[in-house]
Amino acid sequence: MPRQATPLTDTKVKALKPKPERYRVSDTGGLMLEVMPSGSKVWRYRYQLFGVRHPALTIGSYPEFGLADARKRRDEWSALVSRGESPKRAVQAAKSAMLNTVKAFGAAWLDDQVAGKSQSYVTTMRRLMTKDVFPVLGSFPLTDVKPTDIMALCDKIKARGAPKMALLTRNVLRRMYDFAIARQLAESNPAAALVARFIATEESRTRVLSPVEIGVVLRAIYASDIRRALKLALNLLFVTMVRKAELTESTWDEFDLKAGIWDIPAERMKKDKPHRVYLSRQATEMLEELRAYAGKSAYVFPSTRGMEDRPISKSTLNQAVRALSIDVQHFVLHDFRRTASTHLHEMGHSSDAIERALAHKILGIKGVYNRAEYADQRRVILQAWADFVQAQLDGATITPLFRSAC
Repeated sequence: MPRQATPLTDTKVKALKPKPERYRVSDTGGLMLEVMPSGSKVWRYRYQLFGVRHPALTIGSYPEFGLADARKRRDEWSALVSRGESPKRAVQAAKSAMLNTVKAFGAAWLDDQVAGKSQSYVTTMRRLMTKDVFPVLGSFPLTDVKPTDIMALCDKIKARGAPKMALLTRNVLRRMYDFAIARQLAESNPAAALVARFIATEESRTRVLSPVEIGVVLRAIYASDIRRALKLALNLLFVTMVRKAELTESTWDEFDLKAGIWDIPAERMKKDKPHRVYLSRQATEMLEELRAYAGKSAYVFPSTRGMEDRPISKSTLNQAVRALSIDVQHFVLHDFRRTASTHLHEMGHSSDAIERALAHKILGIKGVYNRAEYADQRRVILQAWADFVQAQLDGATITPLFRSAC
Protein backbone atom coordinates (compact mmCIF):
# COMPACT_ATOMS: atom_id res chain seq x y z
CA MET A 1 0.00 0.00 0.00
CA PRO A 2 1.52 3.35 -1.07
CA ARG A 3 2.59 5.70 1.67
CA GLN A 4 0.23 8.62 2.14
CA ALA A 5 1.75 12.07 1.88
CA THR A 6 1.58 14.25 4.94
CA PRO A 7 -0.45 17.39 4.18
CA LEU A 8 1.57 20.58 4.09
CA THR A 9 0.87 23.56 6.30
CA ASP A 10 1.44 27.25 5.66
CA THR A 11 4.11 27.27 8.36
CA LYS A 12 5.98 24.33 6.82
CA VAL A 13 5.81 25.82 3.32
CA LYS A 14 7.19 29.11 4.54
CA ALA A 15 10.02 27.37 6.42
CA LEU A 16 11.31 25.34 3.46
CA LYS A 17 14.90 26.33 2.66
CA PRO A 18 16.81 25.96 -0.64
CA LYS A 19 19.41 23.22 -1.15
CA PRO A 20 22.22 22.85 -3.72
CA GLU A 21 19.83 20.78 -5.84
CA ARG A 22 16.15 21.47 -6.38
CA TYR A 23 13.79 19.20 -4.46
CA ARG A 24 10.08 18.50 -4.16
CA VAL A 25 7.79 18.28 -1.15
CA SER A 26 4.41 16.57 -1.63
CA ASP A 27 1.05 17.71 -0.31
CA THR A 28 -1.94 15.50 -1.13
CA GLY A 29 -3.86 14.57 -4.27
CA GLY A 30 -0.91 15.10 -6.61
CA LEU A 31 -0.04 18.59 -5.39
CA MET A 32 3.63 19.25 -4.70
CA LEU A 33 5.94 22.19 -4.10
CA GLU A 34 9.27 22.40 -5.92
CA VAL A 35 12.02 24.34 -4.11
CA MET A 36 14.74 25.75 -6.37
CA PRO A 37 18.40 26.37 -5.40
CA SER A 38 17.66 30.08 -5.86
CA GLY A 39 15.06 29.90 -3.11
CA SER A 40 12.00 30.28 -5.36
CA LYS A 41 9.12 27.84 -4.81
CA VAL A 42 6.77 26.56 -7.52
CA TRP A 43 3.52 24.62 -7.15
CA ARG A 44 3.04 21.70 -9.55
CA TYR A 45 0.33 19.09 -10.09
CA ARG A 46 1.05 15.44 -10.96
CA TYR A 47 -1.68 13.29 -12.49
CA GLN A 48 -2.47 10.15 -14.46
CA LEU A 49 -4.95 10.03 -17.29
CA PHE A 50 -6.21 6.60 -18.42
CA GLY A 51 -3.43 4.99 -16.43
CA VAL A 52 -0.68 7.04 -18.07
CA ARG A 53 1.41 9.44 -15.98
CA HIS A 54 1.75 12.85 -17.57
CA PRO A 55 4.36 15.58 -16.99
CA ALA A 56 3.58 17.74 -13.98
CA LEU A 57 1.57 20.91 -14.69
CA THR A 58 2.72 24.19 -13.21
CA ILE A 59 0.17 25.98 -11.05
CA GLY A 60 2.21 29.01 -10.08
CA SER A 61 4.85 30.41 -7.77
CA TYR A 62 4.69 30.75 -4.00
CA PRO A 63 3.77 33.11 -2.35
CA GLU A 64 1.75 34.47 -5.32
CA PHE A 65 -0.16 31.20 -5.00
CA GLY A 66 -0.67 30.31 -1.34
CA LEU A 67 -1.36 26.77 -0.12
CA ALA A 68 -5.15 27.25 -0.25
CA ASP A 69 -4.99 28.67 -3.80
CA ALA A 70 -2.81 25.80 -4.99
CA ARG A 71 -5.18 23.21 -3.51
CA LYS A 72 -8.15 24.90 -5.16
CA ARG A 73 -6.48 24.68 -8.56
CA ARG A 74 -5.48 21.05 -7.85
CA ASP A 75 -9.11 20.20 -7.07
CA GLU A 76 -10.31 21.83 -10.32
CA TRP A 77 -7.84 19.81 -12.36
CA SER A 78 -8.51 16.62 -10.42
CA ALA A 79 -12.20 16.97 -11.32
CA LEU A 80 -11.26 17.14 -15.01
CA VAL A 81 -9.08 14.04 -14.69
CA SER A 82 -11.91 12.12 -13.00
CA ARG A 83 -14.07 12.90 -16.06
CA GLY A 84 -11.34 11.71 -18.43
CA GLU A 85 -10.44 15.24 -19.57
CA SER A 86 -6.95 16.64 -19.91
CA PRO A 87 -6.11 19.49 -17.52
CA LYS A 88 -3.25 20.46 -19.84
CA ARG A 89 -5.69 21.16 -22.65
CA ALA A 90 -7.81 23.18 -20.27
CA VAL A 91 -4.75 25.29 -19.39
CA GLN A 92 -3.96 25.82 -23.07
CA ALA A 93 -7.56 26.80 -23.82
CA ALA A 94 -7.59 29.28 -20.94
CA LYS A 95 -4.32 30.77 -22.12
CA SER A 96 -5.66 31.07 -25.65
CA ALA A 97 -8.75 32.83 -24.34
CA MET A 98 -6.53 35.33 -22.56
CA LEU A 99 -4.62 35.97 -25.79
CA ASN A 100 -7.62 36.40 -28.04
CA THR A 101 -7.07 40.08 -28.89
CA VAL A 102 -4.38 41.54 -31.10
CA LYS A 103 -2.90 43.47 -28.19
CA ALA A 104 -2.82 40.53 -25.77
CA PHE A 105 -1.43 38.07 -28.30
CA GLY A 106 0.86 40.66 -29.88
CA ALA A 107 2.45 41.55 -26.54
CA ALA A 108 3.13 37.88 -25.76
CA TRP A 109 4.46 37.25 -29.27
CA LEU A 110 6.66 40.33 -29.06
CA ASP A 111 8.27 39.17 -25.81
CA ASP A 112 9.10 35.89 -27.54
CA GLN A 113 10.51 37.59 -30.63
CA VAL A 114 12.79 40.15 -29.00
CA ALA A 115 14.46 37.75 -26.56
CA GLY A 116 18.21 37.84 -27.17
CA LYS A 117 18.00 40.39 -29.98
CA SER A 118 19.95 43.66 -30.32
CA GLN A 119 18.73 46.77 -28.54
CA SER A 120 18.01 48.54 -31.83
CA TYR A 121 15.85 45.61 -32.99
CA VAL A 122 13.97 45.54 -29.68
CA THR A 123 13.37 49.30 -29.79
CA THR A 124 12.09 49.20 -33.39
CA MET A 125 9.75 46.27 -32.78
CA ARG A 126 8.28 47.61 -29.54
CA ARG A 127 7.81 51.07 -31.00
CA LEU A 128 6.10 49.67 -34.10
CA MET A 129 3.64 47.61 -32.08
CA THR A 130 2.91 50.12 -29.31
CA LYS A 131 2.79 53.24 -31.48
CA ASP A 132 1.03 51.94 -34.60
CA VAL A 133 -0.49 48.47 -34.26
CA PHE A 134 -2.00 48.37 -30.77
CA PRO A 135 -3.78 51.78 -30.87
CA VAL A 136 -5.56 50.80 -34.11
CA LEU A 137 -5.97 47.00 -33.97
CA GLY A 138 -5.27 46.19 -30.33
CA SER A 139 -8.90 45.71 -29.26
CA PHE A 140 -9.78 43.51 -32.28
CA PRO A 141 -10.23 39.78 -31.61
CA LEU A 142 -7.24 38.11 -33.22
CA THR A 143 -9.40 36.18 -35.67
CA ASP A 144 -11.53 39.18 -36.70
CA VAL A 145 -8.79 41.23 -38.36
CA LYS A 146 -9.28 41.49 -42.13
CA PRO A 147 -6.80 42.44 -44.86
CA THR A 148 -8.67 45.75 -45.25
CA ASP A 149 -7.96 46.56 -41.58
CA ILE A 150 -4.22 46.08 -42.05
CA MET A 151 -4.27 48.00 -45.32
CA ALA A 152 -6.01 50.92 -43.59
CA LEU A 153 -3.34 50.86 -40.88
CA CYS A 154 -0.55 50.85 -43.49
CA ASP A 155 -2.22 53.74 -45.37
CA LYS A 156 -2.35 55.71 -42.12
CA ILE A 157 1.39 55.16 -41.57
CA LYS A 158 2.19 56.12 -45.17
CA ALA A 159 0.14 59.30 -44.79
CA ARG A 160 2.62 60.58 -42.21
CA GLY A 161 5.45 60.11 -44.71
CA ALA A 162 6.75 56.71 -43.58
CA PRO A 163 6.17 54.22 -46.43
CA LYS A 164 9.00 51.93 -45.32
CA MET A 165 7.53 51.75 -41.83
CA ALA A 166 4.17 50.86 -43.39
CA LEU A 167 5.80 47.98 -45.26
CA LEU A 168 7.65 46.85 -42.14
CA THR A 169 4.36 46.87 -40.21
CA ARG A 170 2.74 44.61 -42.78
CA ASN A 171 5.74 42.25 -42.65
CA VAL A 172 5.73 42.12 -38.84
CA LEU A 173 1.99 41.39 -38.72
CA ARG A 174 2.45 38.65 -41.29
CA ARG A 175 5.06 36.98 -39.06
CA MET A 176 2.84 37.42 -36.00
CA TYR A 177 -0.10 35.69 -37.70
CA ASP A 178 2.12 32.85 -38.95
CA PHE A 179 3.06 32.33 -35.31
CA ALA A 180 -0.62 32.37 -34.27
CA ILE A 181 -1.60 29.88 -36.98
CA ALA A 182 1.16 27.49 -35.92
CA ARG A 183 -0.31 27.54 -32.42
CA GLN A 184 -3.88 27.10 -33.70
CA LEU A 185 -4.98 30.51 -32.43
CA ALA A 186 -5.83 31.73 -35.93
CA GLU A 187 -6.82 30.01 -39.17
CA SER A 188 -5.78 32.60 -41.75
CA ASN A 189 -3.18 35.33 -42.16
CA PRO A 190 -4.79 38.67 -43.14
CA ALA A 191 -1.41 40.35 -43.67
CA ALA A 192 -0.30 37.68 -46.16
CA ALA A 193 -3.17 38.71 -48.45
CA LEU A 194 -1.56 42.13 -48.99
CA VAL A 195 0.98 42.34 -51.81
CA ALA A 196 4.05 44.22 -50.55
CA ARG A 197 4.43 46.44 -53.62
CA PHE A 198 0.90 47.79 -53.11
CA ILE A 199 1.97 49.15 -49.72
CA ALA A 200 5.45 50.50 -50.44
CA THR A 201 8.70 49.53 -52.10
CA GLU A 202 12.22 49.31 -50.76
CA GLU A 203 13.27 52.28 -52.90
CA SER A 204 15.81 54.73 -51.57
CA ARG A 205 14.49 57.73 -49.73
CA THR A 206 14.56 61.06 -51.51
CA ARG A 207 14.25 63.43 -48.55
CA VAL A 208 16.60 66.41 -48.74
CA LEU A 209 16.60 69.13 -46.11
CA SER A 210 16.38 72.66 -47.43
CA PRO A 211 18.90 75.25 -46.18
CA VAL A 212 16.21 76.67 -43.88
CA GLU A 213 15.42 73.18 -42.50
CA ILE A 214 19.11 72.52 -41.85
CA GLY A 215 19.22 75.60 -39.66
CA VAL A 216 15.96 74.70 -37.89
CA VAL A 217 17.19 71.18 -37.09
CA LEU A 218 20.60 72.25 -35.80
CA ARG A 219 19.25 75.14 -33.72
CA ALA A 220 16.69 72.77 -32.16
CA ILE A 221 19.49 70.34 -31.33
CA TYR A 222 21.62 72.97 -29.61
CA ALA A 223 18.60 74.45 -27.80
CA SER A 224 17.57 71.06 -26.41
CA ASP A 225 18.52 69.57 -23.05
CA ILE A 226 20.32 66.52 -24.48
CA ARG A 227 23.94 66.02 -23.47
CA ARG A 228 26.48 68.36 -25.05
CA ALA A 229 28.40 65.38 -26.47
CA LEU A 230 25.30 64.21 -28.35
CA LYS A 231 24.71 67.70 -29.73
CA LEU A 232 28.24 67.70 -31.08
CA ALA A 233 27.78 64.16 -32.43
CA LEU A 234 24.72 65.21 -34.45
CA ASN A 235 26.53 68.26 -35.78
CA LEU A 236 29.57 66.15 -36.68
CA LEU A 237 27.35 63.63 -38.43
CA PHE A 238 26.13 66.46 -40.61
CA VAL A 239 29.46 68.10 -41.48
CA THR A 240 31.59 64.95 -41.93
CA MET A 241 29.01 63.23 -44.18
CA VAL A 242 29.75 59.80 -42.66
CA ARG A 243 27.27 57.10 -41.74
CA LYS A 244 25.95 57.02 -38.20
CA ALA A 245 27.79 53.91 -36.98
CA GLU A 246 31.03 55.14 -38.53
CA LEU A 247 30.83 58.14 -36.20
CA THR A 248 29.38 56.63 -33.02
CA GLU A 249 31.86 53.72 -32.97
CA SER A 250 34.91 55.86 -33.76
CA THR A 251 38.02 55.67 -31.57
CA TRP A 252 40.57 58.37 -30.85
CA ASP A 253 43.40 56.48 -32.51
CA GLU A 254 41.66 56.98 -35.87
CA PHE A 255 42.15 60.75 -35.71
CA ASP A 256 45.06 63.06 -36.43
CA LEU A 257 43.58 66.39 -35.40
CA LYS A 258 46.73 68.36 -36.19
CA ALA A 259 46.68 67.10 -39.78
CA GLY A 260 42.88 67.31 -39.95
CA ILE A 261 42.51 63.66 -40.94
CA TRP A 262 40.23 60.86 -39.80
CA ASP A 263 41.07 57.39 -41.14
CA ILE A 264 38.22 54.90 -40.71
CA PRO A 265 39.44 51.28 -40.95
CA ALA A 266 37.94 48.91 -43.51
CA GLU A 267 36.21 46.72 -40.93
CA ARG A 268 34.04 49.64 -39.84
CA MET A 269 33.03 50.67 -43.35
CA LYS A 270 29.97 49.47 -45.23
CA LYS A 271 32.01 48.42 -48.26
CA ASP A 272 34.92 46.95 -46.24
CA LYS A 273 37.29 49.54 -47.68
CA PRO A 274 39.18 52.09 -45.55
CA HIS A 275 37.95 55.66 -45.85
CA ARG A 276 39.66 58.98 -45.13
CA VAL A 277 37.67 61.98 -43.93
CA TYR A 278 39.31 65.39 -44.31
CA LEU A 279 38.23 67.29 -41.24
CA SER A 280 36.92 70.81 -41.57
CA ARG A 281 37.89 73.52 -39.12
CA GLN A 282 34.50 73.14 -37.41
CA ALA A 283 34.81 69.35 -37.15
CA THR A 284 38.28 69.62 -35.62
CA GLU A 285 37.07 72.12 -33.01
CA MET A 286 34.16 69.85 -32.06
CA LEU A 287 36.45 66.83 -31.70
CA GLU A 288 38.85 68.77 -29.52
CA GLU A 289 35.95 69.66 -27.22
CA LEU A 290 34.78 66.05 -27.20
CA ARG A 291 38.12 64.89 -25.76
CA ALA A 292 37.11 66.38 -22.43
CA TYR A 293 33.81 64.49 -22.40
CA ALA A 294 35.38 61.16 -23.41
CA GLY A 295 37.68 61.01 -20.39
CA LYS A 296 40.05 58.04 -20.58
CA SER A 297 37.85 56.07 -22.96
CA ALA A 298 39.26 54.91 -26.29
CA TYR A 299 35.93 55.82 -27.85
CA VAL A 300 35.00 59.32 -28.96
CA PHE A 301 31.46 58.69 -27.73
CA PRO A 302 31.72 56.29 -24.78
CA SER A 303 28.64 54.82 -23.15
CA THR A 304 27.45 56.74 -20.10
CA ARG A 305 26.16 53.59 -18.40
CA GLY A 306 29.36 52.91 -16.52
CA MET A 307 30.92 51.19 -19.53
CA GLU A 308 33.68 53.43 -20.88
CA ASP A 309 35.01 50.48 -22.88
CA ARG A 310 31.93 50.61 -25.11
CA PRO A 311 30.58 53.28 -27.45
CA ILE A 312 27.06 54.65 -27.22
CA SER A 313 24.42 52.37 -28.71
CA LYS A 314 23.44 52.56 -32.37
CA SER A 315 20.03 53.95 -31.46
CA THR A 316 21.23 56.77 -29.16
CA LEU A 317 21.33 59.51 -31.81
CA ASN A 318 17.98 58.47 -33.28
CA GLN A 319 16.40 58.60 -29.84
CA ALA A 320 17.92 62.02 -29.22
CA VAL A 321 16.40 63.41 -32.42
CA ARG A 322 13.00 61.81 -31.76
CA ALA A 323 12.94 63.51 -28.36
CA LEU A 324 13.28 66.95 -29.95
CA SER A 325 10.37 69.17 -30.84
CA ILE A 326 11.33 70.10 -34.39
CA ASP A 327 9.08 71.72 -36.97
CA VAL A 328 10.71 69.71 -39.76
CA GLN A 329 8.73 66.72 -40.99
CA HIS A 330 9.67 63.23 -42.08
CA PHE A 331 13.43 63.16 -41.94
CA VAL A 332 15.87 60.62 -40.54
CA LEU A 333 19.56 60.96 -39.74
CA HIS A 334 20.67 59.19 -42.93
CA ASP A 335 19.03 62.04 -44.88
CA PHE A 336 21.98 64.19 -43.78
CA ARG A 337 24.21 62.44 -46.35
CA ARG A 338 21.73 62.89 -49.19
CA THR A 339 21.23 66.50 -48.15
CA ALA A 340 24.98 67.14 -48.27
CA SER A 341 25.34 65.50 -51.68
CA THR A 342 22.44 67.47 -53.15
CA HIS A 343 23.60 70.88 -51.96
CA LEU A 344 27.25 70.24 -52.86
CA HIS A 345 26.22 69.29 -56.40
CA GLU A 346 24.15 72.46 -56.60
CA MET A 347 27.24 74.42 -55.53
CA GLY A 348 29.05 73.02 -58.57
CA HIS A 349 31.56 70.72 -56.89
CA SER A 350 32.93 67.68 -58.72
CA SER A 351 30.44 64.81 -58.64
CA ASP A 352 33.20 62.19 -58.48
CA ALA A 353 34.89 63.97 -55.56
CA ILE A 354 31.57 64.21 -53.73
CA GLU A 355 30.98 60.48 -54.23
CA ARG A 356 34.45 59.71 -52.87
CA ALA A 357 33.82 61.99 -49.87
CA LEU A 358 30.66 59.97 -49.18
CA ALA A 359 32.60 56.68 -49.54
CA HIS A 360 30.38 55.77 -52.48
CA LYS A 361 31.57 53.55 -55.28
CA ILE A 362 31.64 55.26 -58.67
CA LEU A 363 29.49 53.06 -60.88
CA GLY A 364 29.94 51.85 -64.42
CA ILE A 365 32.99 51.86 -66.67
CA LYS A 366 33.96 55.23 -65.25
CA GLY A 367 34.37 53.64 -61.84
CA VAL A 368 36.54 50.86 -63.26
CA TYR A 369 39.13 53.27 -64.66
CA ASN A 370 38.82 56.11 -62.17
CA ARG A 371 41.05 55.28 -59.21
CA ALA A 372 41.57 58.88 -58.16
CA GLU A 373 40.88 59.73 -54.53
CA TYR A 374 40.49 63.51 -55.08
CA ALA A 375 42.21 64.35 -51.80
CA ASP A 376 42.57 68.09 -52.42
CA GLN A 377 39.07 68.49 -53.77
CA ARG A 378 37.58 66.48 -50.92
CA ARG A 379 39.30 68.70 -48.39
CA VAL A 380 37.81 71.76 -50.10
CA ILE A 381 34.39 70.09 -50.33
CA LEU A 382 34.20 69.18 -46.65
CA GLN A 383 35.26 72.65 -45.56
CA ALA A 384 32.76 74.24 -47.96
CA TRP A 385 30.01 71.99 -46.62
CA ALA A 386 30.89 72.75 -42.99
CA ASP A 387 30.81 76.49 -43.78
CA PHE A 388 27.44 76.08 -45.50
CA VAL A 389 26.00 74.17 -42.53
CA GLN A 390 27.43 76.70 -40.06
CA ALA A 391 25.81 79.51 -42.04
CA GLN A 392 22.40 77.83 -41.79
CA LEU A 393 22.92 77.26 -38.07
CA ASP A 394 23.73 80.94 -37.66
CA GLY A 395 20.69 81.86 -39.75
CA ALA A 396 22.75 83.41 -42.51
CA THR A 397 23.19 82.73 -46.19
CA ILE A 398 26.29 81.65 -48.06
CA THR A 399 27.41 81.98 -51.63
CA PRO A 400 28.51 78.67 -53.22
CA LEU A 401 32.22 78.43 -53.97
CA PHE A 402 31.48 77.21 -57.45
CA ARG A 403 28.60 77.67 -59.81
CA SER A 404 27.59 75.30 -62.55
CA ALA A 405 27.81 76.58 -66.06
CA CYS A 406 24.44 77.64 -67.45
